[in-house]
Amino acid sequence: MTKFLDKAYTARDAASTRVLYDDWAASYEAEVGEHGYATPGRCADALKHYAGDTSAPVLDFGCGTGLSGLALKLAGFETIDGVDLSAEMLEGAHAKGVYRHLDQIEAGAELPRKDYALCAAIGVIGAGAAPIEVLHILMRALPRDGKLVFSFNDHALEEPANEAGVAEWTDCGAARLLFKEHGPHLPGIGLKSNVYVLEKA
Repeated sequence: MTKFLDKAYTARDAASTRVLYDDWAASYEAEVGEHGYATPGRCADALKHYAGDTSAPVLDFGCGTGLSGLALKLAGFETIDGVDLSAEMLEGAHAKGVYRHLDQIEAGAELPRKDYALCAAIGVIGAGAAPIEVLHILMRALPRDGKLVFSFNDHALEEPANEAGVAEWTDCGAARLLFKEHGPHLPGIGLKSNVYVLEKA
């Protein structure tokens, strides 16, 4: 069953993306779960390794139905806030009971709060989802030594602009790449992803 997955990796504007994820909300977890969605757990474990303090608030950007927040909670993070474009997805996140705050945001908007030293954008940036500009928004919002965990699936890795966006931060020394690993994303359909942890200099 890949009813929505087949659509998810097609480029579209922000309004169409919101509609897609609103429509997908009810079946999202069943569909990605059927294929063994592994990236949230990989990202949460990577962030925990470098975060040090798991009591510090984490922003789960593009939290969807809360699978990423649940993975962060299971990894030991105590205070998690989530933001997403889709009101329907946020209903699913609320039902998880793992978030302190949940906010609906507009595409390209600045963050509702900027006091996060830890941030996650798990399965968020890529074809049919958020553009690489999101990485820049999140990195600009981080304080010095703040850490961002994020992922690019194989479809996102086919677009050179995505890894070039990471290089914009690392090549000039504005951020340090602490972690990068290619591994399972949706193993049921043979899709993999890179997980990254960046630390702002």
